[in-house]
Formats: sequence, C-alpha cells, structure tokens
Amino acid sequence: MIRQKEISLPPFRKGFHLIDSYIMEAVSPLPETGLINIFLKHTSAAIMLNENADPDVRTDLFSLYERIAPEGDPVYVHTIEGADDMPAHFKTAITGNSLTIPITGGKLNTGTWQGIYLCEFRNHGGRRKLVVTVYG
Repeated sequence: MIRQKEISLPPFRKGFHLIDSYIMEAVSPLPETGLINIFLKHTSAAIMLNENADPDVRTDLFSLYERIAPEGDPVYVHTIEGADDMPAHFKTAITGNSLTIPITGGKLNTGTWQGIYLCEFRNHGGRRKLVVTVYG
C-alpha cells in the first residue's frame, strides 16, 4: 500500500517550527509497519529531525545557522531575490529537504525527544508545500 498527500503549511516566521501535528493530521491512520517519506518542495527552507523537548535547541540552531550564512554577506553573487535568499539556499543545501522515518506499531518510530521541523530560512517565505508518502 502506498498513499501520498500534498500538504500546504501555513506561513511561518524565520526559524525552526515543529510540524509533526500537520503531518499526522494529513496521513492518519498510519499502517502497522512501513515508512513515511516527507519531501519539502522548496529550495529556501528545509526539513529536519531534531530535539523537540527544550525550545532552547531551536534558538541555538537558529543562531548557529545565522552565523554560518549571514544575510548581506558581500561574498554573495545571487542577490536579485533579496538579502535573505542566498543564505536560505545554502542553509537548505546543508540541511536537506527530505526525511524518511520508520513506522512501527502504527506510529512514527522516532526517538523520545525527536520532532520534525520546518526550517524557514526566509524572512517572508510564505506557505510551504510538503509531499508526504506512506509506504505500508
């Protein structure tokens, strides 16, 4: 059995946002065993699996990403789409736009403290689209 659904997320501010509930709402119920693939259809945002217990992790991730690829760096050549665009592309390139997670017992088999994040790297990224495919 393969099921696929496209999800349109609401606009989020720049930062790291837990999106587990959006995904589960769209594809529940899950099969007893299988895999779920989550693909983000954008090049200036990313998706990641990381700690969801302490919000300070999100704050620190944001600070580190901003330090690695700051807006307005004179080294950028691609600037036509705004000061936040090229740094967003780089952050997406190092983070990724797809996750595959096992399904066990009808639930995502993630670690105790893991959550799925939309990493919004633009100041005004708008709605983001995910393609979620469930294999069971």
